[in-house]
Order: sequence, then C-alpha cells, then structure tokens
Amino acid sequence: MESLEVTAKTVDEAIEQALKQLGVSKDEVEIVVLSEGKKGILGLGAEPARVKVTPRQPLTPANVAEIARETLDALLKSMSVNVALTQGAGQQSTSPEQVELSFEISGEDAGLLIGRRGDTLSSLQFLLNFMLSRKLKTRVMVNIDVEGYRERRTEVLKGLAVRMADRVKTSGRPITLEPMPARERRIVHMTLAEHPDVTTQSVGDGEGRKVVIVPRRGGDGGQRVPAPPRARPPMSRPRVP
Repeated sequence: MESLEVTAKTVDEAIEQALKQLGVSKDEVEIVVLSEGKKGILGLGAEPARVKVTPRQPLTPANVAEIARETLDALLKSMSVNVALTQGAGQQSTSPEQVELSFEISGEDAGLLIGRRGDTLSSLQFLLNFMLSRKLKTRVMVNIDVEGYRERRTEVLKGLAVRMADRVKTSGRPITLEPMPARERRIVHMTLAEHPDVTTQSVGDGEGRKVVIVPRRGGDGGQRVPAPPRARPPMSRPRVP
C-alpha cells in the first residue's frame, strides 16, 4: 500500500483523516509531519498542516533481518568506523517475535568496538536492540560479535571457572572473581552448574557485581574442619536414701 499525504487545519486532524482513508489504526502506520501549519493573523498567512502516512509492512523474519542490518549499518556509519558487517545464520522462525539474529563486525577499526571486557560491544548491542524494539513494536534479539571476540572470551571464562573450581575444591575456601557484566557471570554459573564439589553465587551491586565460587556442602573435595567433640552428659549422682 502506498503512502498518503493529507492536509488539514491541524496535524491531529490530518492524521485522523489519513487513518480513516487507509482504514488502519495509528499503530499500523508510520507518520511523518511534513508541515505543522500556521494559524496566521486574521486569516492572513495561514497554512494547513500536512502529514505523510505510510502503512507498515507485515513483519516477517526476512524483513526483520533487513531492518536490523540497515539499523546496525547506520549506527556504525554514524560512529565513523572503517568496518565490514556480515550477517550470521541466526535462528530460523516463522514468527518475527522469535527471530534471533547475529552479526559479525570485522575490519580495520573493529577493535575499537570491543572496549574493556567487551563493554563497548555490549552497549552497542543494547542500543541496537532498543532501537529495533521501538521501530518494530516487538522484541527482537540481535547478537553482535567483533571478529570472534565473544567466542574467545567465552572459552577464557570457562577455563577460568574450571581452574578456580579446582582451587576451591583443594583448599575448601571460597574464591571471589573480579567484577563481570551479567553475560560473563552467566557463563561462569552455567559452566559450574553441574560441578559436584562447588557451587556459585553472585554478590555485589551494579558494575561491582561478582561471582563467588564456594565449596558445595557434602562435596568430596576440600579440607574439612573437624567437628568439635560431643560433650559427655553429666554423670548422675546416686541419691542419698
């Protein structure tokens, strides 16, 4: 369906007329205000408001992917970075709300998009998903990686979790890891979820939130503190008859 331009005394009246002519609701269209109009003085110099109303295309996994790529590409261009964008296979779905997309960024300036512990990359991904949810009026999950950084980081965290778990098992004492973002803490939790001798928990607030690896109660590893000896019950004195 093509766009429709409508003029009226006010922007609201122009939008209302356009919706009636198209037979759609406001949530089903994109509205561009071409002119807010002018009231004029004593009728002189007055101009009508003018709007352009375009019906949204029904969402499909294909056009969701196209919109996501266009939006991410625009973000990268606004950052003036020299990078290339490649779309991954993603998750196939017949419902736009269940589409999971992935994009790989590479190129001369790709490293600038990672940041300390991936903070810049996480912020870019959050911003993209926020913009898409506003634009598409539905939740879409898009994952972004930079030259395989997330995969490498995941393997590093898994190795760290296993080594620290072995140390906790041997010493019987908890170990607190450095502060991590939620995604990285989740990797540590999942890596040790089935470990027979340790368990994990998160402590702290905000950016200072950390994972603590603690001995599992009843586990086989670690040094155990011996239980104190039981106190003997006092001996009963014989009664004097």
